[in-house]
Amino acid sequence: MTRINRRQALALLSSTALSTACATQGAPEAMDTSASFTDPDIFRHGVASGDPETTSVVIWTRVSTGSPIVDVTWAIYEDPEGNSLIANGSHQTSADSDYTVKVIADGLQPGQTYYYRFEAEGEVSRTGRTRTLPVGALDSLGIALVSCSNYPFGYFNAYDAIAHDPAIDIVLHTGDYIYEYGGPDGWGQETGAVIGRPHNPPHEIITLADYRQRHAQYKQDAGSRAMHAMHPLICCWDDHESANNPWTGGAQNHQPETEGSWKDRRAASIQAYYEWMPIREPKAGRTRAQFWRSYMFGDLATLLTLETRHTARGKQVDYAEWAPKLNTEEDYEAFRKAVLGDPERHMISPTELTDISEALSSSVAKRQPWRVIGNQIPMARTLVPDVVGLGVLPVPDEASLEAHKRLAWLGQHALPFYTDTWDGYPAAREVFYDTCKASGASDLLVLTGDSHSFWANHLHDGSGTSMGIELGTSGVTSPGDFVESGFDDETARSLDKAFSDYVPEVVWTDNMHQGYVRVVLQTDVAEASFVAVSTVLKPVYEARSIKNFTIRKDAASLSLQEA
Repeated sequence: MTRINRRQALALLSSTALSTACATQGAPEAMDTSASFTDPDIFRHGVASGDPETTSVVIWTRVSTGSPIVDVTWAIYEDPEGNSLIANGSHQTSADSDYTVKVIADGLQPGQTYYYRFEAEGEVSRTGRTRTLPVGALDSLGIALVSCSNYPFGYFNAYDAIAHDPAIDIVLHTGDYIYEYGGPDGWGQETGAVIGRPHNPPHEIITLADYRQRHAQYKQDAGSRAMHAMHPLICCWDDHESANNPWTGGAQNHQPETEGSWKDRRAASIQAYYEWMPIREPKAGRTRAQFWRSYMFGDLATLLTLETRHTARGKQVDYAEWAPKLNTEEDYEAFRKAVLGDPERHMISPTELTDISEALSSSVAKRQPWRVIGNQIPMARTLVPDVVGLGVLPVPDEASLEAHKRLAWLGQHALPFYTDTWDGYPAAREVFYDTCKASGASDLLVLTGDSHSFWANHLHDGSGTSMGIELGTSGVTSPGDFVESGFDDETARSLDKAFSDYVPEVVWTDNMHQGYVRVVLQTDVAEASFVAVSTVLKPVYEARSIKNFTIRKDAASLSLQEA
C-alpha cells in the first residue's frame, strides 16, 4: 500500500471506487451488521459488549438526548428477533458518566450466544450479539487481533471486515483504540482533511471533556459500530489512549508547562476509557490503572491481557539524548548493557507479575494447550540489520530521508528499532519470561499490536530458550513505518525482507497494508491469517488474506510454518 499522505490521498480518491464492500461473508442473516446500518440518533454510537465471564458479560451503549438524566432499559435474548427474553433491567445515566450505559448482564449460561438491545425515550437501539466464556470441552476459538485505529488516516474497514468474518468469536484489541493528536499539524490530520475525517475536538486532547469527545467520534465510525455489535471485545490499552509514549512519571507527548499535570491528564484519559469501553470496573483493592485481565476459554486456552504503561514502566531511552555521547564501540556496548539493559527500568508491576504467574500456572495445571498473551508492543528482538552493509540502502548523505539516516545508524550498531517496545526494556522482558517459565509456560502465543506492521516471530529468552510465537497486527488505519517515513514502495518492501532475512526472531513482516490478524485455535494447531483491506481512504473496500501460517502445539513448545 502506498504512503497515505495528502497528495496520494487525493490521487486515490479521484480513482474508480472498488465495487465490493468486503470479501468475507457469513454474518447471521437476522442481524444487519453492515457498515451502512443507520443507528437511531439517540443511539448514534451503537452498542458494544465485552469483558466476558462464564455467566456474565458487559453490555454498553451511549444515549444522546439532551436530557440531564435519562432512563434506559435493556434486554437480553436467546434469539436475534427478541422472542426469547433471558434478562432485562433499567439503568439511569447522566452527565456524570457522559451518558454512557454500562450494564453487567449476569445469570447467563456459559459458552452461549446472546442478543441484546437498549431502549430510551421511545427509541430502540440496534441489536447486538455477544458471548459468555465457555467451560469444559471447546474445539475451536476464533480471535480477531486489531490495533491502532487513527480516525483521520481513514475508515475503520478492518473493523467492518471483522464484523463479517464468520470465523471470529471474540475481538482482541491491543491498544491505540483512539489517538490523542489534533490540530492542523497532528499526525494524520493532512489525510483527514482530504477525506473528511478531521479529529474532533480539533486539537490535542488533554481534559476529561476532550477525551470523552474523542471517544465519541471514534465510536461513530460505521465499521466500529458494526464490529462492536457483532462480537464481544477483550482489550488492553497502549499509549495513545492517553498520550504518546507514557511512563509512570510522564509522557513524550505531554508538556507540563503548557498542558498541566500529567497525573490529572492520565486520570482523565483513564476515566473516559472506562466510560466508553465495554469493560468492568476493577475488583476490590485494585485501581483503574491496574487494567490487566485473564480469561479462560474452557479446556482450550487462557488469554491474558497486559498493562505496560501506567503501573510500572520506567522512562523510555531517548536515542537523541544518547547519540552524541556514543563515539566508540565500547561506548555502544556500555550503552546497550547499562542504559538499555538497566534492570531498574521496569515494564510490569510485581502485582501484575503475580497475577500472570497464577493464571499461567492454572492453565498449565488444567492442561490447556494454549496460553495467549494480549500484548501492546512488539516483544521479539528486532535489532535493526545492517541495511547499508547488506546493500538494502545506500550510504546516506545530507539529502537522504531522516528515516534512512536513522536506520543506517541503528543497523551499524545493532540497536533496537524502537526503545519504546520490549526491546527497549530487555531486563524487564527477561523478568516476564522468567515468570512464565516458573509457571511452566514457555509456549506462549503472543498477540501484539502497536507497530502498524504484520509480524510472525519466534520468541526466545536471553539464553536462547524458546518462549513461543508472536503474531503482530498492522494498524486498522495507521500506516506502516517505512511507507510513512517516505520510502518508496520498493524500498519499503526491501526493508521488510531485510528484517525477515537477517533478524533471527523475525520469520515474516509486512508494513505495506492495514488490516487485522485472524487466529483460530484448535486443540493441537492454530491457523493464523493476516487479513489486509484494499483501502482505508473510502468505506468501500475488499478484504483478503495476504499470508497464512500454521502453528503446531507439540508438548511444551510451538512451531511455526507457512501455510
